[in-house]
Amino acid sequence: MLYTALIFGLISSFHCVGMCGPIAMMLPVDRTNEAKKVLQILTYHVGKLTAYGALGLVFGLLGKSFYVAGWQQQMSIILGILMITVAIVPEKVFARYNFSKPVYKIISNVKSKLGQQFKSKSYSSLFTIGLLNGFLPCGMVYVAIFGAIAMQSVSFGVLYMLLFGVGTIPMLTVVVYVSQFLSFSFRNTLQKVIPIVAIAIGMLFIIRGLGLDIPYVSPSNLSLFVQAEANCH
Repeated sequence: MLYTALIFGLISSFHCVGMCGPIAMMLPVDRTNEAKKVLQILTYHVGKLTAYGALGLVFGLLGKSFYVAGWQQQMSIILGILMITVAIVPEKVFARYNFSKPVYKIISNVKSKLGQQFKSKSYSSLFTIGLLNGFLPCGMVYVAIFGAIAMQSVSFGVLYMLLFGVGTIPMLTVVVYVSQFLSFSFRNTLQKVIPIVAIAIGMLFIIRGLGLDIPYVSPSNLSLFVQAEANCH
């Protein structure tokens, strides 16, 4: 299921153009030295991947706890349903309930520190911009986090989030060089594809949790259950 992270990252990067694109376009990179500019952009992406990796670590631990408790099938189904829900329900509906209110002060501090980093062209500032950017609230990241939890492993949880982040790199890198490379109508069409991909990934996790023994999708029957004694043949 790790390949779904990369695919979703590539597709959701078109959403990122609208959300994180302005941040990428405003990066304090050197416009006169091309080699240095490339290195600076990579530093920004490394910072963002570090944030995604940290999220993968935290939620990978959560997923592993469900695995040890023997709840992995149920969690895979629940997380698949949540992915589909996030994809179907418009963002303005979630905004109406303001789920981020309990951590509003933390988010405000992140945004404030993010703004301060644009005053410097140092590599540490670019890394910090990417790091803080990765922790900002984003519906696409939430879907990826659900996937990391469903991996039921700390290492796979981290890898899932890193692959998601890698998928967003090409498009956000292009944004730094060309700010108006896609027409509004084309971007609008691509935005409609993102929920379809999220729904497809959610359905895969549901099917995985149902244990239908489908090749390359369903885990083996033995891996779906935690037993007190080894089951060997």
